[in-house]
Amino acid sequence: MAGSSFGTIFKLSSFGESHGVALGGVIDGCPPGIMIDLQKVQNDLNRRKPGQSSFVTERKEADEVVFLSGLFEGKTTGTPIGFTIQNKDHKSKDYSHIKDSYRPSHADFTYDKKYGVRDYRGGGRSSARETVCRVVAGAIAKQVLSNKIGVQFSTYVIQIGDVQYNSSSFYEQEQIDASPLRCPSDKVANSMEKALVDCKAEGDTLGGIIQCVVRNVPIGLGEPVFDKLHADLGKAMLSINAVKGFEYGSGFSAVSMKGSAHNDIFDATEKTKTNHSGGIQGGISNGMPIVCRVAFKPVATIMKNQETINSKGAKVSIEGKGRHDVCVVPRAVPIVEAMAALTILDHFLRQKTNQI
Repeated sequence: MAGSSFGTIFKLSSFGESHGVALGGVIDGCPPGIMIDLQKVQNDLNRRKPGQSSFVTERKEADEVVFLSGLFEGKTTGTPIGFTIQNKDHKSKDYSHIKDSYRPSHADFTYDKKYGVRDYRGGGRSSARETVCRVVAGAIAKQVLSNKIGVQFSTYVIQIGDVQYNSSSFYEQEQIDASPLRCPSDKVANSMEKALVDCKAEGDTLGGIIQCVVRNVPIGLGEPVFDKLHADLGKAMLSINAVKGFEYGSGFSAVSMKGSAHNDIFDATEKTKTNHSGGIQGGISNGMPIVCRVAFKPVATIMKNQETINSKGAKVSIEGKGRHDVCVVPRAVPIVEAMAALTILDHFLRQKTNQI
């Protein structure tokens, strides 16, 4: 299987399946001498792991990362950083009913047709459980960026279903995590929770939007043609399971604005009075906060019977059962943040090579 690596200089290669023995990865290109707070890495994994609320899967995984190489006395050595996360609470029998059937809007059909074989236990490699590897690498990337240049991240939920929170402010993680839905507004979070309670009672699911605000990004990151910073951010986010859309700055709302209103005017300090560009102009960071939004579809597994086909092409009915999220969006916050960090650090290191 190709496509299990991400990045050019700071590169993550991951392995593992949802119900395999373990997942893990190798990080290449991490600069040496960076002090890594392992508890912060674990904290990010804890924010992603299952069992956090009544709206997510009840699968109980400690998601404790074990580092195998690349760290010595708390610092990076510049050599590959290898790590694993054990799978312990996989209940493969929960998936026996779909062994020969294709779940609607899952990767079952496409994996089977592409490879001629599929691991039906929790989706195998197509499972969002693969994202634990991204979170580990992203947590390290965030610490490198923070220690080297002071880059900070604020990532939070701004929509679940029809309930929206309109803000592009920078919030501290403590304020975001005060709600299990990771929306910094108590009032909006309460409305989101009600929408999820009603949806769960119907045996259905909801999607939503996560916003990522990154400040203190240096000017000049990004290559101006095919490797534009926003293009690589888009690829990073669209590689996350269940993501259906990506936008940065004014995004799709720009089409309803006139150029005179949309243009970001510079002031005497080389900052812009507005930030419709979302911190990126011409594919290159301009020093303003990077603001992007990532849209997630409703979870494809619902607690209702659905018609589908099996591997022989016959129509069958598939039963909704097992341990599944009503909405993945709150758990996806650290994943979005991780992919943003991986992309920005990779471009920072690429820019450093351009300056030699």
